[in-house]
Amino acid sequence: MKTSINLTKLLRVLLFIALLVACRLSSTPAYSDEPPKFVDLSLLIAAEYPCTWPQLVPPFRIDHVQTIGRQSAYNVDTLSTDGNMGTQMDVPPHSVLRPELNLPKSGPFGNEFIDKVPAWKFVGSACVVDLRNLLDTGPAGISSLVRRRHFEDWEREHGSLRFGDVVLMRSGYSDKYYLPLPAGLRYAALPLERKAPGWPDPDPDAMEFLASRKVFHIGTDSPSMGPIPDLAEPTHYAALKYGAVFTEAATNLASLPTTGAFYCMMGPKHKDGPYGEGRAFAIIGNPLASQLIESAREKRVVDLTVTLSTDHPTTWPGQGIGNYRHPYTKAEFLYLHSHIMDSQAGTHLVPPSYALPPEDFDPYGYSPQTHIWLDEFEEKFGPRGISDMTTEKVPLSQTCGWARVIDVRQLSGTTSRAAWPASPEITVDVIKKYEAEQGSLEAGEIVIFYTGHTDRHFQRMPAGKSCLIDPVNGESEGWPALGPSATVYLAQRGIQCVATDAPNLGGVNPKNALMTYWALGSQGMVGVEFLIGVGQLPEQSYFLFAPVKIRGCHGGPGRAIALY
Repeated sequence: MKTSINLTKLLRVLLFIALLVACRLSSTPAYSDEPPKFVDLSLLIAAEYPCTWPQLVPPFRIDHVQTIGRQSAYNVDTLSTDGNMGTQMDVPPHSVLRPELNLPKSGPFGNEFIDKVPAWKFVGSACVVDLRNLLDTGPAGISSLVRRRHFEDWEREHGSLRFGDVVLMRSGYSDKYYLPLPAGLRYAALPLERKAPGWPDPDPDAMEFLASRKVFHIGTDSPSMGPIPDLAEPTHYAALKYGAVFTEAATNLASLPTTGAFYCMMGPKHKDGPYGEGRAFAIIGNPLASQLIESAREKRVVDLTVTLSTDHPTTWPGQGIGNYRHPYTKAEFLYLHSHIMDSQAGTHLVPPSYALPPEDFDPYGYSPQTHIWLDEFEEKFGPRGISDMTTEKVPLSQTCGWARVIDVRQLSGTTSRAAWPASPEITVDVIKKYEAEQGSLEAGEIVIFYTGHTDRHFQRMPAGKSCLIDPVNGESEGWPALGPSATVYLAQRGIQCVATDAPNLGGVNPKNALMTYWALGSQGMVGVEFLIGVGQLPEQSYFLFAPVKIRGCHGGPGRAIALY
């Protein structure tokens, strides 16, 4: 009888192990009965908030340079941003100098700018250290210090920190003080003026301790990783010299469990950026969170984001001369790392409100040509709809999910030169053919169209003309582009986010592009455009895209990665 009981226990253990193995990302994805919970940990970017550093840095600005009407079928924004804006990331060159300079702070990570940081450093297992007892306990202008012992105490209760962990210091500072101005002066300006207590932050010895545990991502919910008044730079350097990265100005850390959540922080891929604005979030719930954490620990992470630089084709050029959107520009001086750009520069989000007008839109407000296209669209697909869903309102859960990569490279070269500017259309039949070969699309998956366009044509100018300028102006064929019928079909399959490794989803033909964006918006779908390197994704991968959380934005620069 005893032997029978032991055998039963052994079988149960073996079954449990088999279930764990089955949940690995390298096999068929295992979906939990309950959907995973996405937790946004990012501050809202808006002009009336203290979202940029109060010293030397220009304030954030968004200009709605075009609104839907007779002159434009789209809402178009220009952004003035800075890397020290909202929830942000510091990378080694913030404090570590280039190794070839052979200066005292030169080091091997001195060239690991934000466009060169390996994507596995963006993600990991969230380890939340409760430091609320330090909030507002220091004198005016002085930070309460997080010491080595705080992390040692945490380890005694929760186990040793290790590679792949993201240590998040929760004091509640940003939750309490990130407020609209003038109340928001308490967030950073008043402590810097020595009129209010500083924020809690670690001292250099605490950072050395985390480095000894091989922790490469450290986060805080205060404005900076640097204690004031005089330990900011020593604390930064103590961890960045080992290749660590920081999340600064996180918020809402109270929504996370102490351990077990998957964490991600990433932002636009600015060339040679020593720091940059970003979006922090977490995923709670197994098996997904544990699968992603495992991939992070094993560095199975792919970056799918084009680099934003002044000498690459990152912004829509328009047809002809003088019809371009704001080119990507930057200003760098000392700790200033600012940019002016179109809100759809580089890898970006397309929310419904990009092409759908607000509720109070004049139905006769379009140009005559746009009215003709709208009548044709609504006759075939139904009402165009309205929307106020700008970037900050799009749920992170909508831009993240299991990837289904549809290879459409075979469509290139199928249009007639006489018809240019034109893009080969991705039709319903193309998608159905994929489903017949690879299995039906499932609700919640992210469909990524693999055109190969950016892989071939995203080059430094003037060679980069082949990426955007030439196809838009009919000098070459456009990239394979989604049509409105295929968009509606995807919506019927439960797909709510569509991505492409081309500059846009709608292609270079203005009519097809507008109808595709109307179809996306009317179905409540969003787009992620301008990916690169899609061909390197394995069969099973989980796609993550997060735009900067900018209020009222009709685009949304961000970062796209995939874990496998």
